[in-house]
Amino acid sequence: MTTVRTDDKAIFERRESAARSYCRSFPVVFEKASGATLTGNDGRDYIDFLAGCSSLNYGHNDPDMKAALIEHMQADGLAHGLDMYTGAKADFLDAFERIVLKPRDMDYRMMFMGPTGANAVEAALKLARKVTGRTNVIAFTNGFHGVTLGALAATGNGYHRGGAGVPLSGVTRMPFEGAMGGDLDTADFLNRMLSEPSSGVEPPAAIILETVQGEGGLNAASREWVRRVAEIARNHGALLIVDDIQAGCGRTGPFFSFEEMGVEPDIITMAKSLSGLGLPFATLLVKPEYDIFGPAEHNGTFRGNNHAFVTARVALEKFWADRTLQEAVLKKTSYLKSRLAKIADRLPAARLKGRGMMQGVDVGSGELASEICARCFENGLVIETSGAHDEVVKVLAPLTIDEETFARGLDILEEAVSEIAQSTKIAAE
Repeated sequence: MTTVRTDDKAIFERRESAARSYCRSFPVVFEKASGATLTGNDGRDYIDFLAGCSSLNYGHNDPDMKAALIEHMQADGLAHGLDMYTGAKADFLDAFERIVLKPRDMDYRMMFMGPTGANAVEAALKLARKVTGRTNVIAFTNGFHGVTLGALAATGNGYHRGGAGVPLSGVTRMPFEGAMGGDLDTADFLNRMLSEPSSGVEPPAAIILETVQGEGGLNAASREWVRRVAEIARNHGALLIVDDIQAGCGRTGPFFSFEEMGVEPDIITMAKSLSGLGLPFATLLVKPEYDIFGPAEHNGTFRGNNHAFVTARVALEKFWADRTLQEAVLKKTSYLKSRLAKIADRLPAARLKGRGMMQGVDVGSGELASEICARCFENGLVIETSGAHDEVVKVLAPLTIDEETFARGLDILEEAVSEIAQSTKIAAE
């Protein structure tokens, strides 16, 4: 069978919905990818500092995951299995128990639902409400949890909330750490609002948070703040939900973004890089005492993505059976921070944001950040913005990126910032 592809982008303009977004920043027809490199249909290579928005922590087309998936398919292994027992699922669960849960002394059940992060958040909120009999959920400013209605109610972004078309209820917004400036202890504020019977805040079923707010601008919570919020949740009878969809699977260093913070979430949402190869796959980790949904009470037709089970098992065995990847991420984290600090020095009032391999530079405005990213793309680097005003240039390179490619990508970013800073200075003069 011959695949015929057009050389231009007219088909997308004609037939794809206007809801498309990333392609507007990167108007190239990509044909293939390997590691940290994307290749367009014109043969030009681009360094990937987006990594599927952290869905490709191990890069594009990891050879071991790819080989395992091809072997599974050639042997007529199941692709789709609803939630029936399959060998691929058993192997994944065994690997997750062996490699992730037991070494960390964690006891959780895994619930599979629809294959996206938003599906996981929807399930988490429903489950917390069923467990507690309460309806209110505490979420935080700049939090991003998905754009389906339940998850969107917990999402702070006004642009996405504006697309709902109906009132978004059941969530009370509280300020994230640092959101009100350094003088206000936002954890103390949260506790006061929940403790005061006349505050107007209903007792919550859950408190949901990201330890690093990926889409919200790389706001990184401190260990002390997260521990305090966990204590507040426990004291007020609420479940603690950690949304580890973007910050998990090694993005901040450890497998879980919170595991060095000394907290035990009641529910953990995971997706994005969980499959390892970029295949759709999401799960909830639920403490056994809260695993109270009845059969199919929350479900999803594609909760049995066996191809993702295959590649996720390989990802765990290859990258998490020892500390090699985690130590490499820590080394790259230090390098990234030093390079970004140098870049930030070229812009007035710019500052570093984030943690681990989830860092960026707040350049002060969305217009400037977009201009920087556009200049980077012209020079062969795919990189995006985040934040309430898209003011943060965000680096989400694959965790496995080689040193030479990583340095070259950061060189492109530094050159773009330098050129724009110089042109801005000349224009001002």
